[in-house]
Amino acid sequence: MKSSVEIIRDKQHNRQHSFEEIKFIVNGFTNGDIPDYQMTAWLMAVYFNGMDISEARHYTKAMIESGKKLDFSYLPDFVVDKHSTGGVGDKVSLILGPLLASCGLYVPMLSGRGLGHTGGTLDKFESIPGYNADLSVSEFSRIVEKIGVSIMGQTADICPADKKIYALRDVTSTVASLHLICGSIMSKKIAEGIRGLVMDIKCGNGAFMTEKSKADELGVLLKTVGNDYGLKVDYLITDMNQPLGNSVGIWTEVIESIDILKGGGPDDLKYITLKLCEKALIQAGRSGDHISNLENKLNNGDALKKFEQMIDEHGGDLSLLYNPQTYSPNNKQIIVADESGYIHNMNTFKIGISIIEMGGGRLTKADSLDNSAGIVFSKKTGDPVENGEVICEAFCADESRLKKAVQTIKSSITINEEKAPERQLIL
Repeated sequence: MKSSVEIIRDKQHNRQHSFEEIKFIVNGFTNGDIPDYQMTAWLMAVYFNGMDISEARHYTKAMIESGKKLDFSYLPDFVVDKHSTGGVGDKVSLILGPLLASCGLYVPMLSGRGLGHTGGTLDKFESIPGYNADLSVSEFSRIVEKIGVSIMGQTADICPADKKIYALRDVTSTVASLHLICGSIMSKKIAEGIRGLVMDIKCGNGAFMTEKSKADELGVLLKTVGNDYGLKVDYLITDMNQPLGNSVGIWTEVIESIDILKGGGPDDLKYITLKLCEKALIQAGRSGDHISNLENKLNNGDALKKFEQMIDEHGGDLSLLYNPQTYSPNNKQIIVADESGYIHNMNTFKIGISIIEMGGGRLTKADSLDNSAGIVFSKKTGDPVENGEVICEAFCADESRLKKAVQTIKSSITINEEKAPERQLIL
């Protein structure tokens, strides 16, 4: 077997890895034999030189084999999950899991924390006082069987290699590699024991894929690797040239998700969520008017009931969930238009960075989060604004952090005399 230095050098020279070589470096880093700096060098080499399809399969397999694989084949209905490649204001998972469970499907979801400038599903759930995202595999399975949905983080049992590599990618700027993304996503999803997967591949200035061609390439790669393991895989490529929904942050996104689950909330967030759920219901072989049926589940309270049951089973405090003072930010600032016209463009990447600046995201693996940090937009791309009219409000616990973030937010918004072309939510 080659040494870790030789394997790194091979990838730096764009030479193909065997399964044994990829397994060696993945397992070596996971068990501590290969240090952070060597793994970073390998990740950088993969980031710049990529992998071929066989290496992507090898990498995914090595990640799966680093832990246990769940078995939900005994459940009486379709077992499905959803994954997003990461966006700003992307809170779809908080809604989709309970919504599909209210339709009778089973949704075992392993989620991650914030990655780069994008928010993490687990960070949002863990802002709910008492919510435990670090369950045992048996407890996770029990909740899925009882309620139909459970959302937790990776454990020491399931894809431990991905859990460790994921954190390192976040702080070494090696996130936006199609093959690393594929291995990370598919290893967790395959290990969950699901039968179907719906993917939300974000594309735009706030996504890791800024070009539709790259998003398509990732979609095909994910579908190919998923099909190898017998999974039904469908994907949507969705716009990320502005935040999804009106809220960006942590607790503020939980509140907006609850608004959707109550039948309200912003139209763009609801639309993307319903279209992804529709894909899952088609995979499950369900018939009928899926969108209408899903809207009924939101309007009649069935989806919200599943959400509350899941929170309760995970130890979350439901009384604090509905208390607006649970996270009351100490500092707030309104951002207004400095001229009249239309919101022409939003630099969504910068908006994501502003959340990190306020303490709602991580710069290092050890950073703690300010759950109160966030932004609520009253205007988005295409909307008319008058000079002095409110565009958004930013808030967090630290005054100096807020001042810095406000400058970033202001620089992210462009106002023009001409209205911007209308954007399609699904590309």
